[in-house]
Amino acid sequence: MAPNHINPVQWQQAQGFSRQACARVFRDGGTALDAVKAFEVDASDLGRQDWARAVDLIAGAICRRPLALAA
Repeated sequence: MAPNHINPVQWQQAQGFSRQACARVFRDGGTALDAVKAFEVDASDLGRQDWARAVDLIAGAICRRPLALAA
């Protein structure tokens, strides 16, 4: 479920991208902690195999970053 302060469409897109990124890390033998660290997110309370939480943390980080404006 998307947080209330984030556009639901943006949240769904961020979730999809986050799942794809986590799948690539998993495929290469990494852990959920590795995936979160790749996006420079604080993961002090994340377990090594908590993939659902990792997906949410990464999606939240994607939604927090400002979008670049087109020229």
